[in-house]
Amino acid sequence: MTNKPDWLPYAAPMVLFLVLTALEGKLPLALYPFVYGIKALLVLIALLVCARAWKSELRWDAKAVGLGIFAGLLGLGLWLGLDALQPAGWSIGTRTAYNPFKEIANPTLRYSFLTVRFIGLALLVPVMEEIFWRSFLLRFATDQEKWKELPLGQFSLAAFGIVAGLFALAHPEWLAAIGYAALMAGLLRHTKSLLACVVAHGVTNAALGIYVLKTGYWHYW
Repeated sequence: MTNKPDWLPYAAPMVLFLVLTALEGKLPLALYPFVYGIKALLVLIALLVCARAWKSELRWDAKAVGLGIFAGLLGLGLWLGLDALQPAGWSIGTRTAYNPFKEIANPTLRYSFLTVRFIGLALLVPVMEEIFWRSFLLRFATDQEKWKELPLGQFSLAAFGIVAGLFALAHPEWLAAIGYAALMAGLLRHTKSLLACVVAHGVTNAALGIYVLKTGYWHYW
């Protein structure tokens, strides 16, 4: 029997997320809360199934976590600042821009959706994306044959360029995404800690979610 590719547990949750997100955009907006909840559940299951391959890379390091929190807050300012510099009309795709205060009349359903949305935003997506972009793809693009033998934080300049470019293509705010990819790569290089990147990504996403709720700039969602 052929063994599964060693990269599959790193990529599968991300691929599942992208496929479900693409399908999500083809459904009526009224179904979005339900569909997002299903997506979050399926991605969580995929992460749990695949975790055995990479969970040891998320080792605890208090100093790295502290730096991750700082980098995450810095990342919010970087994201908003660079997005403001992106030329109008140059976005790569769009987001759902779902406003639950407009679309969901029932307060219980509305806040249930917001709870699930923040779990996805601040917990599931950071783990899924950092496992894929910073643990797998940075090392794989550096050395396709021996990528798993490379220590976390060791990657080539070419690999950084590839990951930053693809990360940009995956986000409508491509200019902000390039800057954020550089921030995460620098954090990983400095700390050698994938957990620091997950924490930073989670803090940025949570802070961005709060910013969206406070400002009503739903285009970030």
